[in-house]
Amino acid sequence: MIREAAAGGARVPWDVGHVPDRDSNPPPDTCNHSGMSDVRIAVVGGGIAGASTAYHLTVVHPDAEVLLLEAEPVLAHHTTGRSAAILAGNLSTPPNRILTRASVGFLREPPEGLVDAPLLAPRPVLHVATASQSRFVDELLEAGSGLPSPTAELTPGEAVAHFPPLRKERVDRAALDADCYDLDVGALHQAYVRGLRRGGGRIATSTRVDAARRDGAGWRVATTEGDMGADVVVNAAGAWGDLVAISAGVEPVGLQPCRRTAFMVNGPGGDTTGWAFTIDVEHRWYTKDDGPQMLCSLGEETPSEPCDARPAEVDVALAIDRINAATTLDIRSVNSAWAGLRTFAPDRSMVLGPDPAEPAFVWCVGQGGCGIQTSPGAGRLVADLALGGDLSAAFDGADVSGLLPGRLRGHG
Repeated sequence: MIREAAAGGARVPWDVGHVPDRDSNPPPDTCNHSGMSDVRIAVVGGGIAGASTAYHLTVVHPDAEVLLLEAEPVLAHHTTGRSAAILAGNLSTPPNRILTRASVGFLREPPEGLVDAPLLAPRPVLHVATASQSRFVDELLEAGSGLPSPTAELTPGEAVAHFPPLRKERVDRAALDADCYDLDVGALHQAYVRGLRRGGGRIATSTRVDAARRDGAGWRVATTEGDMGADVVVNAAGAWGDLVAISAGVEPVGLQPCRRTAFMVNGPGGDTTGWAFTIDVEHRWYTKDDGPQMLCSLGEETPSEPCDARPAEVDVALAIDRINAATTLDIRSVNSAWAGLRTFAPDRSMVLGPDPAEPAFVWCVGQGGCGIQTSPGAGRLVADLALGGDLSAAFDGADVSGLLPGRLRGHG
């Protein structure tokens, strides 16, 4: 969790009197605020998606007033604060990979003054497979063949060199993504918060959005701290994204939150420098060293309602069984455990940009399992699209139609 207080002590700095007094809603194809210098944008959700989007809105639209709304007393309380983030190019759907490519520059060289130390630390990703999983290695190698550092097949002996606890006799095939990195999630989130404040944006915590309704050409947003007005609402509410949409009278996109459990155990001792993040090729378990401990997970995707997820003992036990079978870690006890929700759209690609039927309602949801590493690109794309502007240079030549909400409704 990342603690953050509301700026200036004010929970909701805009009141309903700020809703623009316009006679009627413009038709969807003409809803363009790009020429407005007084546009007010409310971003719902203070996790990595909302923080990145709010920050990038202040960069792309420096004259806009941006307010980040978070229901919890602290930012990043739910999924963001529980992520074991890795930057890996050979991950997720082709549309999401566009966002990863657009994010690398920011992650490698953040804008001046936003971070105190590098966000990335080298960490190769090792995929291991038994004989019955061979076809998944072929699929992985094909998907990673076009990367700047292509996914490479290893012998079982080479795999053990990258992660010494592996049981060599259990490894039939292995593949390595060498150009991968640990990501400092807390520092990245704080970078967005710093940038948002530097750009004049504001934050209101303990401020849950209960409903929104059209009021002229703007929105009247009902929160637990009172009503407020905005021209544009950005929905970055994670697992609650469809509920926020319904509360605003907008058709949901079919989000499915899925629980994933993780836990910490004692490490094997000795020097673990250079050990790979090691994962079953079907994502049935993974582990990596974290100081003197090992972070472990079953890698499960258990459908869930939006909630403050809690770890399931049966998932922890199954993960221990699988990791002990594949390695010599000999896990006997757990030091701590937690769970988070990874939320997917029906096609597992993110949903970014204005709703086709309600352009002043902007989506930034469905981050699934790659929301941290794609957050710079996703935030920038939403900021580019939110007010009807042109795409940034980071998306030159990219087909982003697979990320737009209209694809889920037959509008693109």
